[in-house]
Amino acid sequence: MKITFPYMGTYHIAFKMLIEGLGHEAIVPPKPSKKTLTYGTQNSPEFACLPFKILLGSYLEAIELGAEMVITSGGAGPCRAGYYGVLHQKILQDLGYDTKIVVMESPFRNIFDFLGKIRSVIGPSGVSWWTFGKVFRKAWEKLKVLDDIEFLSHQIRPFELKRGDTTNVFSKCLEIIDQAGTIPEINEVRVIAKKMLNDIPVDRSRQVLKVGIVGEIYVVLEPFANHDIEITLGEMGVLTHRSIYLSDWTRESTGYESTQKVIEVASPYIDELFGGHGIYSVGHSILYSKKGFDGVVQLAPFTCIPEIVAKPILNKVTQDYNIPVLTVFLDEQTGKAGLQTRLEAFVDLLAQKRDKLEGIAI
Repeated sequence: MKITFPYMGTYHIAFKMLIEGLGHEAIVPPKPSKKTLTYGTQNSPEFACLPFKILLGSYLEAIELGAEMVITSGGAGPCRAGYYGVLHQKILQDLGYDTKIVVMESPFRNIFDFLGKIRSVIGPSGVSWWTFGKVFRKAWEKLKVLDDIEFLSHQIRPFELKRGDTTNVFSKCLEIIDQAGTIPEINEVRVIAKKMLNDIPVDRSRQVLKVGIVGEIYVVLEPFANHDIEITLGEMGVLTHRSIYLSDWTRESTGYESTQKVIEVASPYIDELFGGHGIYSVGHSILYSKKGFDGVVQLAPFTCIPEIVAKPILNKVTQDYNIPVLTVFLDEQTGKAGLQTRLEAFVDLLAQKRDKLEGIAI
């Protein structure tokens, strides 16, 4: 069977390994582009958010490459992400495609439904549960390496002596990670990739600003959706730290990692889980302030209800914790040049604030 999945950041490398290990042909969607967004926008309801449109466009491009099944994740609460799969399936049917969308919900919602959907994927290839477990473990280890290496790249980029070095080396790291096929090889490439990044010539004497990235998961993780915001800020000399990595989100969704601390710090401002990552945007912004970050960027799809609810709360957080927050609403009309101008102004503001505080301290 030819199976595809959402393209999100670097994670297609791990997803491809999982699908192929289960005996299927992995159809990796093309990297999201203007074509992807055009496909999605033309076939989506006008009110649909940016992630909905990019994902639909990716599925259509993958179907053109022969995809027979889409495996994606679900969602719960007021966030409309929980309806993506149903609406995407209906749109594909209306367009005349019989491609099936399998939506993997959290096992805590319905463990039997979760296991049944895994069986629908591994059944056609005759793979046993034992084999599934081994393949999943390898894909999981590769996903963690992808997160570790990307995190390290964002720690190095603000200090690089030659602009673009980190981005170029990171691309080479992804190539060798993609080639690793066993757990020992994955562990080996983790060491190699870290060395490659740590060997980049840097100037550690630079005083860099620190900015946290919060917001809706897809626009935070997918560079096409956020116009490569972390690379842009890094090359401005800003050290970024995003609140969401897929390995962390997976641990949280399956109960292996708790989000209680984030929810607790947000509770004085709002004590309701209002869907999506809204409450986490609030909680992580407070934690960034406590860790000495200079500012926060909130990334939100236009019309995203959870992030719209979070925005006025973040205004209060700014007042109480003295941490500036820049909210960026993203849709198909957002341009990279305009966003860069806003980021440059925000970074200038943060630099002036830091210099003023240092002047007072002196």
